[in-house]
Amino acid sequence: MKFTVSKDSFLKGLQMVQSIISSHNTIAVLYNILIAAENGKIKMAATDLSVSLQYTLEGVDVTEPGATTLHARRLLGLVRELPGEKIEVSVDDKNTALIQAGSSNYKIYGIAAEEYPPIQVSETENVFSLDQGTFREMLKKTVYAVSTDESRQILNGILLSVSEQKLIVVATDGRRLALIEQEIEIPVAAQVNVVIPTKTVNELVKVLGDDGVLKIKVVAGMVSFEVDNVVIVSKLIDGNYPNYRQVIPDHCDEKISLEREIFLATLRRVSQLSKEKGVPVRLTFDKNQLRVFASVPDVGEADESMPIKYKGKTITMAFNPDFLMDPLRNLTSDEVNVEMVDDLSPAVIKCDIPFLYVIMPLRLS
Repeated sequence: MKFTVSKDSFLKGLQMVQSIISSHNTIAVLYNILIAAENGKIKMAATDLSVSLQYTLEGVDVTEPGATTLHARRLLGLVRELPGEKIEVSVDDKNTALIQAGSSNYKIYGIAAEEYPPIQVSETENVFSLDQGTFREMLKKTVYAVSTDESRQILNGILLSVSEQKLIVVATDGRRLALIEQEIEIPVAAQVNVVIPTKTVNELVKVLGDDGVLKIKVVAGMVSFEVDNVVIVSKLIDGNYPNYRQVIPDHCDEKISLEREIFLATLRRVSQLSKEKGVPVRLTFDKNQLRVFASVPDVGEADESMPIKYKGKTITMAFNPDFLMDPLRNLTSDEVNVEMVDDLSPAVIKCDIPFLYVIMPLRLS
């Protein structure tokens, strides 16, 4: 194999695929990137056996087609530091790569491409397309609510539900739930209900752009996302996702509209004292006033008030401050609506898009 490539383009591809590689692999070849060159392009791919990413770079001067695998971290570090604008890579039949740039010459010993796990998803009827920017925003507005508790693996990812011309994305850790909906045009057969691992979601958020078409394919136990010159293939989390609808209150007695950025800034300031100790912030909704308060033993107290339009009953609730700020950080609406029943029932945050966030209050001591 032999090709000449732009350093900047090669570096971009290497940076994209190497993020997939796990630092806890027990199989040597999984520390490598698969590189295949033919027909004026190179394909770079990496996998941890659960999620894979393939990046295609076109406009490459390929003089000898072929494939090999090279250590990802070493190759990336070398390419980043090489001088000049062009890099020439040649690989012999023993998978020894000679990398040249200007007067610099380096050798990296690789592993045969045949030893690399296959990366593909077979054809399926469950295929649908949507705007990649729209999907990225849906992921960003929900992924923070995914559970990190490995004892409940089904919650270690987001639910992707497609049916009746509607896409629903849900994430929950049992203490809060984020949900967003989007109307889409899909074939009748393309109805799915799958759970995508958090690592895959985070890679998608990095890869997806502001516009352009994203193609999603779902087969038994696998899903692929194709956009521009990137393909992400992931295993799905097996199991039945809990009935998230039952935790969404069917009615709320009190509704308050808040300016999102002012509310977020207030929470951010008050939580400065409390977050190190894991102390909740206390919200008291009273006549035309919201009081945000935190008291931390051996540290101090934080107490702020902000004017609100509210004439309902007095409600005092305590929350994990990060849980309360997460949706506010990821929404872009000028205002959010907080809906409540009483001091101990879940609160709901909504805005001017089909989004809702359910958060369980903490018991006041």
